[in-house]
Amino acid sequence: MSRPAALNILSQRAARHEELGLGRSLRSMGQTSGRWVEVTGGKCLLLASNDYLGLSTHPRLARAAAEASLGCGTGSGASRLISGTLQCHVDLEDSIAQFKETESALFFATGYMANLGVVATLAGPGDVIVSDELNHASLIDACRLSKAEVKIYPHGEVAEAARLLAGAPAGAMKLLLTDGVFSMDGDLAPLPGLREAARENQALLVIDDAHATGVWGPRGRGSLDHFGLEPTPEVVMIGTFSKALGGLGGFMAGAREVTRSLVNGARSFIYTTAPPPAQAAAALAALELVDQLPQLREKLHELSALLRELLQEQGFKLLSPAGPIIPILVGPANKAVALGEGLLRRGVFAPAIRPPTVPEGTSRLRLAVSAAHEEEDMHLAAGALAEAAREVGL
Repeated sequence: MSRPAALNILSQRAARHEELGLGRSLRSMGQTSGRWVEVTGGKCLLLASNDYLGLSTHPRLARAAAEASLGCGTGSGASRLISGTLQCHVDLEDSIAQFKETESALFFATGYMANLGVVATLAGPGDVIVSDELNHASLIDACRLSKAEVKIYPHGEVAEAARLLAGAPAGAMKLLLTDGVFSMDGDLAPLPGLREAARENQALLVIDDAHATGVWGPRGRGSLDHFGLEPTPEVVMIGTFSKALGGLGGFMAGAREVTRSLVNGARSFIYTTAPPPAQAAAALAALELVDQLPQLREKLHELSALLRELLQEQGFKLLSPAGPIIPILVGPANKAVALGEGLLRRGVFAPAIRPPTVPEGTSRLRLAVSAAHEEEDMHLAAGALAEAAREVGL
């Protein structure tokens, strides 16, 4: 039997991606300690994880998840609005609101689903969304789903964001969207200016704080905490437990009116089974550890500063001044892939990041530091990267 023509089209597309250095495949990881990981049969230093505080292997989270599964089962059995809201979900949402210092919070199955639900529920036809050009793909998809008018402002340019908000029609819902920390460049959004722009134009400021929660600010509350800003009513914060908090699940934290709107209208919340008890229990334990173990955050920033210093000594130019996300800009996709493979041969795993994740011509390696690392790891990584860069002609 001949294969359908549609499959031939897919094969041709895949071949074209390979020619451009954009082909992707799943690479199985073996056992990880948060610091080391088994890749293709060998042990490598892991510099490609968002587990910034090393909590994914913390015994407290593992025990919380196991106990919740043993006590409440492995699934919630229904959506939140039917019979799926368990006491662990309620307890977690109370803790999220307390952690983020907001009136209320809502727990989603993933951060991606939180972004889709928040943006596509709050804005619709006739409304206006003003969005940073480098926002995460989930925010971009959410804008499309909303069917609102979407206006893009150049990365981090507050004045242009304010101008676009001011041009919105009278009576329209206005959303100003930004990542708190931009995942591929590692820089922080200019939140003081953006919050003022939202206030002046009667808009909601929606912050995707996925890469900031647990990492930034003196208390690890995220990007607002870093700037010393209070979470005022016009601010809607979105976050995830899958990065610094070591688990899985997304959340919204903000005003009661926002939560009420999401419970009644967020399709990614309403039409999916509630997260299992183990997921909620691990998330709750992670929030507690952020407060109880500030030394993890301190160690993370010390190691990040060390690696940045070592890389600059090797002649690398860095895109952001601080933090655990350290991109090494390469340019062509094929060359970035070659650099990543050269690094892997030297025992360090940090694969290439290519379009469409980043704009054309800006392929890179994205090094990610964790509190699970040690100082010698930073020296190993910097030396290996310098050798691999010379090998590929950078």
